[in-house]
Amino acid sequence: MLTEELLRCTRGRSYSQVLDIGCGAGELSLAVARGRPQCSVMGVDISPQLIEAAKGRGERLENVDFVCADAAEWQAPADFAPEFLISRHGVMFFNEPELAFGHLARLAAPGAQLVFSCFRAAAENPFFTEVARLLPEPPELGLPGPGPFAFADHHKVKTILSSGGWGDATFAPIEVAMIVGAGEDPVEDAVSYFTSIGPAARIARELGQGARDRFFDRLRRMAQNNCHEGVVSLPAAVWIVTAGKA
Repeated sequence: MLTEELLRCTRGRSYSQVLDIGCGAGELSLAVARGRPQCSVMGVDISPQLIEAAKGRGERLENVDFVCADAAEWQAPADFAPEFLISRHGVMFFNEPELAFGHLARLAAPGAQLVFSCFRAAAENPFFTEVARLLPEPPELGLPGPGPFAFADHHKVKTILSSGGWGDATFAPIEVAMIVGAGEDPVEDAVSYFTSIGPAARIARELGQGARDRFFDRLRRMAQNNCHEGVVSLPAAVWIVTAGKA
């Protein structure tokens, strides 16, 4: 799993403060906090709903906190200078990534380490393409600007990081199974997932009733074909990126 790959990058390192960028509902923040009870973990995300979910999940952990804010502009408390910054697919949506990474570098402690995951090219990611092709007019994936594939080009990302004050960037390509459906009805859970977020969801909401029903039928068949042992998952191609504060 992707979270486990990111956690692996934290092992063998010593740090007392961690910032999770674009923490979502807190999966990665909570995993770090549980594994490092003496470490202070801060999760930041722009979504109030996800932050509320994260707070609920972490209410019994004393060493983790969550803040609703844009990480590109968030001002850390005076006593918080993270030695480790981590993100599970939370950095590709910065409107001005050079400025965002520069801001994060200024927040970070001297010698801080940065680790994040991001998608590789759209063509390598059935997680997106298998759903997009089910639409009457499949969207063009990988367009310039903020979005899931904004960091697909590792040469571009290395330049962005360097401009933002992060050096010695490395890029490890990995393939992971992205779980999109589970629980009592994994197929319907997957349908709900794909029709709630992402480019396919936006287009589906604009379809007429007949076209929308046909899309949902195709989506259910696709989910059923990718359901194994009670879980619906699709392959995804990812970079694990590491860098150090210059």
